Amino acid sequence: MPLNARVRPIASQNLPVRSASAHFGASDAREFYSWNPSSGSADSDLLPDIATLRPRSRDLFRNHGIASGALQTQIDNILGIGPRLSTQPDYRTLGQDKAWADEWARVCEGNFREWWETTACDVSRQLTGRAMSTQVLRGALMNGDALALCMWTPGRGSRFATCLQVVETDRLSTPNGKMDGPNMRGGIETDEFGKPIAYHIQKAHPGEFFTPGYSADQWQWERIPAETPWGRARVIHVHDKERTGQSRGKPMLAAVIGQFRMLEHYQRTTLQSAVISAMISAFIETPLSPDAVLEALGGSMTDTKAQQYMAAQREMMSPLKGAAVLSLPPGSQMKPFMPGQPTDQFAPFVEAVIRHIGVGLNLPYELLLKDFSKTNYSSARAALLEAWRFFAGRRAWLMDTWFTPVYRLWLEEAVNGFSAVTAPGFYANRFAYERAKWIWPGRGWIDPVKEAEASKIRMDANLSTLQQECAEQGLDWEEVLEQRAAERARMKEL
Repeated sequence: MPLNARVRPIASQNLPVRSASAHFGASDAREFYSWNPSSGSADSDLLPDIATLRPRSRDLFRNHGIASGALQTQIDNILGIGPRLSTQPDYRTLGQDKAWADEWARVCEGNFREWWETTACDVSRQLTGRAMSTQVLRGALMNGDALALCMWTPGRGSRFATCLQVVETDRLSTPNGKMDGPNMRGGIETDEFGKPIAYHIQKAHPGEFFTPGYSADQWQWERIPAETPWGRARVIHVHDKERTGQSRGKPMLAAVIGQFRMLEHYQRTTLQSAVISAMISAFIETPLSPDAVLEALGGSMTDTKAQQYMAAQREMMSPLKGAAVLSLPPGSQMKPFMPGQPTDQFAPFVEAVIRHIGVGLNLPYELLLKDFSKTNYSSARAALLEAWRFFAGRRAWLMDTWFTPVYRLWLEEAVNGFSAVTAPGFYANRFAYERAKWIWPGRGWIDPVKEAEASKIRMDANLSTLQQECAEQGLDWEEVLEQRAAERARMKEL
């Protein structure tokens, strides 16, 4: 709705007066007395906390094993080795037939692989498309969002001028420390409808200390339009919008940072208690007061008796060894040191916290810890299927926000710059030419025999196709058939 739109207010004089809350969760009961969370907009609730959530999340990923493993688990299952492009132009809309579409797809995919599977797609010529995608996904999960600039750099050793530059999202911010406003949120400039029209990026990372002249660049911003006048994207901003009007993304650990911190403190305290218990075996107590000790030693700690007494005490402080016979000073007695440790409750408490964290990260407990020792086949399959639904949704999100925009950038140059990929009336029928699917890495099988039989039954009952079954395993069904035909022909020949 436009900002200047007006809505007729609802008359309230006829509404009944409510004496108590209809919902217990909205009442003023003692359980909720001090519970008054923020009720701001998406950006009002998120943007002021981003500067704190982001470094805390990165610290956990660096220093906490479970957090680091959870991040890698999501990357491995969502992205893996990366998807493969399978172009499927809408040949009916374009007035063509299936044979034309298959030939056009083969030519297009071959040229795309030349760009995507080499470092030609990276402006720094260091990363391939797969490596860059891993960096983008890791940044989106760790920081909440990822940013890539769409560059045009002809004459750099590649016949394609389109390339990408991944930018740390810390550099995306409102210029000169100004406060965010209606048309500037977190460094993103928008129009009256909320559409991004420009991104303001610092020339140097705000935490950079090794680049000469960094202090000056840290306080200089570059305004980059979101797209060219003819609609070509110049910035790709990968983030998940949980609420309408949300400008930036939220780190994946945001909801479980407290649980991670509590678990870390509890584990460290328990470990320290165990170490102290192993180091200290006993205490030596004496019934004499400090004044009585001085009087017995002649009134001075420098006398020969005092030195002998201190030497005996040091001897008692030496580490105890097996079958040791100790001689204690007169009047002294040894008492064992037995610190209280919650060893019986350690494992259940840690497991309960990790299960809570797993729910917050949408990862089953077994997958989060890579421990299937206590799980049978049915439970493991149920847990992995539930996780697979989550991974499939994240794949669709990554395809829509990253892979498809990248393919569209490349295809526009390929159509305009090379005769190999011909697309008459490209801009008038852009959606029909850009239609494509991405074949993701397979999810794997828990029991290959059972699942292969189920796959065959689905196809025999016309509930699935070879294309769908191959795609679930990260395969292209046409390549599978072509390879099988070649193998059978070779077998017949031999």
